[in-house]
Amino acid sequence: MVGMYVPSHFAASDAEVDRLLAELTAVDLVTAGPAGLQASFLPMLYDAEAGSLVGHLARNNPHWQLAADPDCGESLAIVRGPDCYISPSWYPSKAEHGRVVPTWNYLTAQVFGRLVVHQDTEWLRGLVTRLTEHHEARRTDQLGGRWAVSDAPPAYLDGQLRAIVGVELVISRIEAKAKLSQNRPAADQAGVLAGLGPDSPVAELMRGPSG
Repeated sequence: MVGMYVPSHFAASDAEVDRLLAELTAVDLVTAGPAGLQASFLPMLYDAEAGSLVGHLARNNPHWQLAADPDCGESLAIVRGPDCYISPSWYPSKAEHGRVVPTWNYLTAQVFGRLVVHQDTEWLRGLVTRLTEHHEARRTDQLGGRWAVSDAPPAYLDGQLRAIVGVELVISRIEAKAKLSQNRPAADQAGVLAGLGPDSPVAELMRGPSG
């Protein structure tokens, strides 16, 4: 797989990539097989120590079987960060010369690697526990309290684990793009920040770590 178009001024920094992966929720996983491309949307976690993304697929989903094909090449996980529409009405340069058009600001990464399958029950149990803890911790409501894997009856949980297959994308390279109005004059960037407002995730990315 070739990858995506990333002009040098839109190349994401290491810090932006690290944050994007640390806050990972779900990806589009794409694998090329004999019959063509197979794509699945699934929650995944970034394992920084192992250098991989981990998740699981339904056992009935044929996607995971591609990993056993010796002709299977790289797989691709598409990771999306914040994104939003940018109106040219926010640019002071609109009033100056009018040579402006709408665009889109975003942070995204394409993560390439080799797909590995895990069917060991204890590996899967550890994975679903980590996934659950990661996402339950992000909840902002208090309805019913935090759910834990141990809340489910053991026999029921064992049955659910038998119905899934673990997948691990062992990362070989990451191509990331942070298109955040870097190609606009400072006044236009300030106009975008004002238009987006203080609570916009894209505005936060534009301001950078220094705020």
